Amino acid sequence: MTDIRRRALTALALNRTPGFHFIGNFLGVQFAEILASRSRVVLDAGPHCEGADGQYPLSVVSLIADVALASVVRANLNPSQRLATVSLQLQLTGAPCIGPLEGVGVFEGFLQGVHGQQGLARATVQAGGQPVLFATGAFMVLAPPPGVTMHAVANADHARSHPLPLTALTREEVGLLARIDAAIADAGPALSFMECLLQHNPEPTLSGATCRVANGPHLGNRVGHMQGGLQVGLAITTANAALPARWRVSGLSACFVSPGEGRVLRAVSRIVHRGRQTAVVHTTITGKHRRLVLDVVSTHAWCGDA
Repeated sequence: MTDIRRRALTALALNRTPGFHFIGNFLGVQFAEILASRSRVVLDAGPHCEGADGQYPLSVVSLIADVALASVVRANLNPSQRLATVSLQLQLTGAPCIGPLEGVGVFEGFLQGVHGQQGLARATVQAGGQPVLFATGAFMVLAPPPGVTMHAVANADHARSHPLPLTALTREEVGLLARIDAAIADAGPALSFMECLLQHNPEPTLSGATCRVANGPHLGNRVGHMQGGLQVGLAITTANAALPARWRVSGLSACFVSPGEGRVLRAVSRIVHRGRQTAVVHTTITGKHRRLVLDVVSTHAWCGDA
């Protein structure tokens, strides 16, 4: 049994305790500190979450940012309440995404003078002790969907958990394991296991790039929609592919329009501006019934021969 397959079976065991989603359980996201004013989340390092270049894919980094922001807002609510990301802003530093990964979120209160309740937070994500991005976000407080009960978030502690035996898997768990096996089989020098699991293989177009991702429980949040940080990661990956390799994303602003529902989510990036030092790319993600899910504007910096 490969280490990644064993990790997947352990994540399925962790997933049977309500409170977190499969991708968080698989990655090994742990809540080292959750206070009303501050949160700290950490990630298990290893080949299961690395890109082909040995760094964390930006989808993993943006997931940690989203979780760090949401967890400190959630600490000021009842565990039965649900959060939906309204907006997310990321500023990358350019530091390598290598080494222990952690996100620290700080609660900034609730949006005032509005009807709905929106929690505000900021976060710093570090890799190997260096800041790799700064984030701010707004989260709408909602009731859970009909038939869904929310629970307090649980740690994905692989060191104290055991993998499920194959004979104990449910039909849905068999499907999740099949996703893992397919990604293991597809991984190679060009795309790592995690990149294959995320299905981040954008194709260039005349005006930018596009990427199609099969949605499902392997990418879902606690209510079954594609996890918000992973949506942003899909947008970043597609926007990066719209420009030549010497360009690198430097920041973005993302607006969440509707839930990440549908069998397939499609990202389309279009170059808005390309100068000598900076570029701007507009990316949309659509899902069920071609409904707009996410709208993102990203800035990119020219790296030249660096």
